[in-house]
Amino acid sequence: MNGQDFLSGMAASSARRVLAARARLPEAQLMQQALASARPPALKLSAAGFDVIAELKLRSPALGALAAATADLDARIAGYAAHGAAAVSVLTEPERFDGALEHLERATRVLQGRIPAMRKDFLVDPYQVAEARVAGAGGVLVILRMLARPELDALLQRAAELELFVLLEAFDERDIALGAELVQRHRARQALLLGVNCRDLVTLQVVPGRLVALAPRLPDAVPRVAESGVDTPQAAAQLAAAGYELALIGGALMKAPDPAVLLGAILAAGRAARQGRGATCG
Repeated sequence: MNGQDFLSGMAASSARRVLAARARLPEAQLMQQALASARPPALKLSAAGFDVIAELKLRSPALGALAAATADLDARIAGYAAHGAAAVSVLTEPERFDGALEHLERATRVLQGRIPAMRKDFLVDPYQVAEARVAGAGGVLVILRMLARPELDALLQRAAELELFVLLEAFDERDIALGAELVQRHRARQALLLGVNCRDLVTLQVVPGRLVALAPRLPDAVPRVAESGVDTPQAAAQLAAAGYELALIGGALMKAPDPAVLLGAILAAGRAARQGRGATCG
């Protein structure tokens, strides 16, 4: 299976979920609920120049099971917020990641507006953006490689309407160029982030060198996010020095015996590197 087959399969599965959800609740009613729901907290980044989006996921196709559904997920989510995470990413994809919208609802209840939760899934339809807002999310992830330009515009327009930030996920230079175009078009209306996922879509293995190699291609107009492969303070420092302002960290935190300690160490290392970079550039 090649990388595009993986994304195509995930997109098809996501589209089936949308059809089933629409059969239960028409989009007009869902939008009424979304617009009537409490306004989610905005994403606030630290003046220190480096932040972490900490992730909650029960399974990864590459790493296998990361946590049981019976684990103390509330304590993990609360720990992320208490130890400096800028947001909590929540996997809601059920077939390969054991995710559910209920996990997103759970996260927003635990966070109590302190920081936003972000829906991470293989979104294909604006309906799913509204689902995220109803569940309490403050943001969503959108995979650039997976959709045509009109579909991407539709997701971003719905997110803007519902006041959600968007993390645009790129895998290569072509994705980054498309992301830069979307940033130029949409950034006046909403908060956007542009990230690089360094996971190879064929092998599902991390290729850390890709993050540093692609960093110069990312536009300065929006915060840049390193996705996958940030599992140590040393890796965070390297990527912060390369120009990334955030890291999205999932597997490393889920596997860590004490995720709060790892989160704190990664934040400290990334912020020190950003400050050093600023002093050098100045």
